[in-house]
Formats: sequence, C-alpha cells, structure tokens
Amino acid sequence: MTTYSAVVTTGIYCRPGCGAKPLAENVRTFELAAAAEAAGFRACLRCRPYRVAGPVGADPPALVCQAVQLIIEGVLDDGGTEAMLSQRLAVSSRHLRRMFHEHLGVTPDQLARSRRAHFARRLLDDSDLTVADVAFAAGFGSLRQFNREMRQVFRASPTEMRRRRRRTDRLATDGGLAMRLPFQRPLDWDGVLALLDTWSVPGVESVDHRTYRRTISLDGAPGVLEVSEGGEDYLLLRAHLPFWEGLIHVVERAARIVGADVDPSVVVSPVPGVISGPGLRIPGVWGGFEVAVGSVLRDHLPTSEARDLAGAIVGAHGQPVSGLEHGLTHLFPSAEILARADLGAVGLPALAAEAVHGVAEAVASGEVTLDPGTSYDALRALASLPGVGSGAIELIALRLGHRVSSPGTQAQPVSAAG
Repeated sequence: MTTYSAVVTTGIYCRPGCGAKPLAENVRTFELAAAAEAAGFRACLRCRPYRVAGPVGADPPALVCQAVQLIIEGVLDDGGTEAMLSQRLAVSSRHLRRMFHEHLGVTPDQLARSRRAHFARRLLDDSDLTVADVAFAAGFGSLRQFNREMRQVFRASPTEMRRRRRRTDRLATDGGLAMRLPFQRPLDWDGVLALLDTWSVPGVESVDHRTYRRTISLDGAPGVLEVSEGGEDYLLLRAHLPFWEGLIHVVERAARIVGADVDPSVVVSPVPGVISGPGLRIPGVWGGFEVAVGSVLRDHLPTSEARDLAGAIVGAHGQPVSGLEHGLTHLFPSAEILARADLGAVGLPALAAEAVHGVAEAVASGEVTLDPGTSYDALRALASLPGVGSGAIELIALRLGHRVSSPGTQAQPVSAAG
C-alpha cells in the first residue's frame, strides 16, 4: 500500500522512495495524498506524488468505497454536493463525513478537490492543452475556482506549473491527447489484455499489438480510446475525443477498464478458467449496461457464441462510426434502443433475448443503475428479471469493481484513488 510521508518542519509531503531524508520525529504518515493536503502539507516537487496511483485506504468499509467510486464518477463535480452524495447512498451527510474522517482522514469534498487538482497537474505536465482547457477538462466550474484550488494544493498558479514542467513530461502524440495512467506494481498487462480480448464486444472493442482500443460516446458524439504499455509504473492512454470538457471522467474510466486504478494487494480471481498470478487485474468497464448485456449472454451461451452475438447486436443496433481501424465500427447501443429492439432477428435464443430486454428496460426506466457506485445488494436485485442468473450477476459485480470469491459470497467493492 502507498503511504505518504509529510515533514512537519518543511510542510511538504512525499511518496515512498523520495530522496529526502527527514528526521523520524518530524514525519507524519498519511494513506491518502488528499489527507496530507487537508492537514496543510503540499506536494513535493522532486517526487511529485500526484503522478502515482494510490488506494483509498486500508480496506475501508463498503459505504466508503461506494462513496469514493461515486466521487470518481463525478458526483461532486459541476455543482454536486455532499448532501447529494449522501442521498445517493441513503445515509446522512454527517454520518458520511464521520466515516470519511475515520477511514480516510478527509471529507468527501476534500477528496474530490484533491482529485481534480492532481488530474489538472498531470494534464499541465503531459499535454499542451491551454490552461483554460485544463481547468474544464479537470472538472472545475470556473477559472477562478481552478486557480484558487491549484494554489491551495501546489502553492503555485497553473501558469507557473506549466512553465516548470520537465522536458521529459510532455508526451508526443500524432493527434488527440496522450496521458499517463499510473498504476501500482505489479501489473500483468498481457493477462489483462487476454481477459479484455475474451470479454470484448466486436465492433466496439479490439485487442491487438498489445494495445486495447474501444469506441466511446460522449453526449452522443463518438470518440476512441487506446491504452498500451508505457513505463515501469504507468500505461499510456491516447484519447481521440470530440471535446475536452470533463476529460477527467474519461481518463478515470479508461484507467478502470484496464485495472490501472486497482490496489493489486486486494485483487482476487474468481473467474472460472482464469489463473490468478502476480499483477493480474480484473478489467473494469466503460459502461455498466454494456457489461451487463455481455454477462447475460455469457451466462446463457458458450463464450465464443456470446461474443459473436454481442457483435451482431452492435452491428444491427449500434451507431455506426466511419473511418476507424482495428475493427472498430460502432458505438454500443443504449438501453433505450435495446429495450425495443428485435433481438431474435440477430440470432439470440428466446430466453437470452428476454433477459437482455429485461435488463435494458430496467436500466432505461431508471429502475436499475449500473455503475461502480452501485451496491452489490442492488445488483442482486437483477435476479428478479427473467433469465438473469447468479452467474451473470457475479460477473457484472466483478467488472464493476466488487470482489466476489464464489457464487453466493458477499461482495466487497475494490476502489482506488490517485
């Protein structure tokens, strides 16, 4: 687990391995960078702790993990409040803040502010986006808020930070935007790619040349993500998007897909046929509905047939995207579209078609929410839908970030924060 050392005499906190050697009596330790910042410490300019991935704490309770996942999803961005977050979790704001203080050492708002500031700092280093574009890409509501919070965390203005970046920080790109996705070692990239390939949806996802690619939809406009090997402790993301506003959510979801945001010490491998080894991560999701459809099909059909039929659904009902390579041709169809689609026409057996229809209708109506902040109990409610079995629910839960060791076992969310 990553821990941060804060030096009382300098007011600076560092990540493990930093060359600074303070006296032990002057050092405080924190499990979160956000907690060190909330205590009044600023990030070290030598080791740059904002560039590393870190867990949300020492096995925090499910409520805290769910809240962190919702914060990562952006619940506290764009005017979101702790009251809104508490309402989503069906607890009081006071109780949620108490749990955060006890297990993380910060409030939900402090964690969200630190997350935005750290992401913005990475963008200032990695990209050539303008300072204004960085502000809105990182989820800040205004340039004034951006400048104020960056000064609070880093004791410098965004313009000063861009001026100070190292020549090796900037990532070359042949179009779009490139960013580092930091992870905690070890990470078995070949193993992650093998799972992504097995579970991929033809036309929407592809794996070749040790690179994962997929199409995404942002406000109805298509984009493409590519993730490949980068350095010893980061993967390389290349994003081709219609706009940069809200980029923080795209990058965090990309990290979730490839497991870069997971603490490897808590990863388990309950998937039949998957041999767990050092650094193996269970791939996450771009969209919960997409994974639910694939999981339902795999629960009814052999893997290869389920994969082919998922591709047939995409080809018949997904939005075409022209001009792409590597087999990417469509966006995955929405729940609203599949709720009224004739799935038998693409070859789905009757029971599988009924199950997909049921999930699509539940998601489209708002009866069911499928995102990493969804509790395992809420996911188990899918069992009331025709044709949705426990195997499908276990796989959905696993891909959404819950640890499920065997059917019927209570799941625990796996969460991480930079």
